[in-house]
Amino acid sequence: MYYVKKSLEVCAAHNLKLDYESKCENLHGHNWNINIYLKSEELDQNGMVMDFTIIKKKIMDKMDHKYLNEVFDFNPTAENIAHWIQQELGPMCYRVEVEESKNNLAIYEV
Repeated sequence: MYYVKKSLEVCAAHNLKLDYESKCENLHGHNWNINIYLKSEELDQNGMVMDFTIIKKKIMDKMDHKYLNEVFDFNPTAENIAHWIQQELGPMCYRVEVEESKNNLAIYEV
């Protein structure tokens, strides 16, 4: 089995729609630290699980320097973003960690 990990830093803003009062309902931004884990039993024709540049492009083009509420059709929580990344990258992606701020980490794992 081959494993790769890609780490990204994404600068983006959001506000959350919640059923309780929270300061996170206000517009605010984060420097999101994202770790993406992929695996495959076989390498592609180029000798890769997935090109790191492709991983970066798929996520950064959609999220970096954006207002996430205008990008996604879901409440842009760290948990939902982690799930979206896994879906975007497909079945080779088995784990995504989204840290929106120090000590606040959401993990989605298949």
